[in-house]
Amino acid sequence: MDLQVVAFPQLGLLTEPGTAELLEQAVKEGADIVGGLDPIGIDGDLDGHLDVLFGIAERTGAPIDIHLHDRGRAGLDQISEIARRTLAAGMRGKVTISHAFCLSDCDATELERTAEFLADADVAVTTCALGSEPVVPFRPLVERGVRVGAGSDGVRDAWTPFGDGDMFTRAHLLAYRTDARTDEELAACYAVAAHGGADVMGLERSDLRIGDPADFVLLAGESVAQVLVDRPLPAMVVRAGNVVARDGRLERTTR
Repeated sequence: MDLQVVAFPQLGLLTEPGTAELLEQAVKEGADIVGGLDPIGIDGDLDGHLDVLFGIAERTGAPIDIHLHDRGRAGLDQISEIARRTLAAGMRGKVTISHAFCLSDCDATELERTAEFLADADVAVTTCALGSEPVVPFRPLVERGVRVGAGSDGVRDAWTPFGDGDMFTRAHLLAYRTDARTDEELAACYAVAAHGGADVMGLERSDLRIGDPADFVLLAGESVAQVLVDRPLPAMVVRAGNVVARDGRLERTTR
């Protein structure tokens, strides 16, 4: 896999003195992205938190990834301000809001209005379908042009023993958590996991067409919906044109 490093203020950006300086130093020393965390819920200062993040981004050219767990009106107000600042800073396509739990609290009208903010500023959203945590209602967002991706959040890390980086498993969990039942609903969950991440990260999609990246997984199945539900063992995993696994076993490594 390819990796991007996010310089992330895990314990708060303003509440921990020196964190802002460390974030900027990390980006200058090679971190790819500057991260933020609950400007109101953790730091209690929306403008101050975003001033730091967008300031670092302006000075270094780094994209921004803000993890937003705050719910209700506080979370929605932060999304609106992030979108506004993204447009003002000329950073369309370079800002992501991860988790965005507050979007699950919206009624249809509020969600549509927020989706328009996000699409206009080209601010991406990611969701993980974790445990009992809220899941982003991704279909209305995607329909309005918002880039939405799904991720694992962690792979057997300090928070949980679960998470293995398998995007089919993540798509399966996303379908389960959103009560997907029809083939169309299951296929939408697959698309967010298979292609949404590429859209969020600005990567080329792999649709098995000539010229596409040779990165794909082959599974035996009758349809996308059936494969997503049954999760058969991958028959082949291809990375950069190299077969790296067959029938669930690593075949070769590439450097």
